[in-house]
Amino acid sequence: MKTNERKYYIDNLRWLILLVLIPYHTAQAWNTWGEPNYIYFERNRLISSIIVFFSPYFMPLLFLLAGISTRYALQKRTCKEYIVERAKRLLLPLTFGTIVIMPVMCYLGDKFNYSYDGGFFRHYSVFFTKFTDLTGADGGFSFGQFWFCLYLFVISAIVSGVLALIKYKSEETQKIFPFGVVTLLGLPLPFLSEILSIAGKSLAEYTYLFLLGYFVFSNEKTIESTQKCRYQLLGIGFLATILNVYLFLWCDKEYIFLNVALKFMSEWFMILALMGIAKGHLNFTGKVSDYMTKRSFLFYTWHFIWVVSFQYLLFELVGNNTIVLFAGTVILSYLAAFICTEISIRIPLLCFVTGTKYNKYQ
Repeated sequence: MKTNERKYYIDNLRWLILLVLIPYHTAQAWNTWGEPNYIYFERNRLISSIIVFFSPYFMPLLFLLAGISTRYALQKRTCKEYIVERAKRLLLPLTFGTIVIMPVMCYLGDKFNYSYDGGFFRHYSVFFTKFTDLTGADGGFSFGQFWFCLYLFVISAIVSGVLALIKYKSEETQKIFPFGVVTLLGLPLPFLSEILSIAGKSLAEYTYLFLLGYFVFSNEKTIESTQKCRYQLLGIGFLATILNVYLFLWCDKEYIFLNVALKFMSEWFMILALMGIAKGHLNFTGKVSDYMTKRSFLFYTWHFIWVVSFQYLLFELVGNNTIVLFAGTVILSYLAAFICTEISIRIPLLCFVTGTKYNKYQ
């Protein structure tokens, strides 16, 4: 299976998912389950519903898409070339983000949550010497959103290394799985979710999804089968997602087993549905698509620092006004993130440290 045809629906689905991150991370300031956050206001079930609605499937889907992209990449590169490219694309922004962006976010978190009264440069030493829960909410060390770069590099390196070791060729004909079997491939997810898990992020689960992307979903026949049933899959996934939100946030009784089952049903069926919808409706290119595809990772790099900064500043200005704090943060963060993206993409050094290919004509 070798093809030079670009799968635009993969690019389009990826940047659409990433756009969700600003309202998602903004909502963390009102989570009802006590998760530490750089800025935390109060419990709010309605705003927390945004998090619970998206959290089961949007990051898992990114790892599955990464697995698909890796198969296509290894048809054009050797494993060594691929690892070098992954290091540039993932380790450089991980390093830049950890040294430049995360100290600012954790400094603001320490000031807001723990009334830290020292200066920013003094806090730099706190950031690099204080290791607690890795959330950064207490000012301690954190990778923040750049955990994704770390996990993806580790998974990519391991998988490509094993494939090279066993001399597996990406051009080899793939096994075609019946649609019924594909729907059952999500069954291992709840059992993997606690294996090699750091701060609720399971390396085992994400590796499994990456492998599914590489071996199963890079086959167009698989995607076509999800495309045919995309609305039925969406119906199941949406229902599971809504019920998961209700049981987790709004129901007075605890139904732990049912809640867990619905969470992983949401994860898998929404992934299947979104892959089918993307294949059917997002397999195109154009000005918007091309623009966002080139800038999506830069948007990912810059979005969170603005969410934290505007929440901190707006609280100082308007106090605990939930509507202004949420809506203002979302609007201003989108604006600031895209401004930073436009600046970065025009400066070769910033492109380099953020893992973005520089093109003066972009």
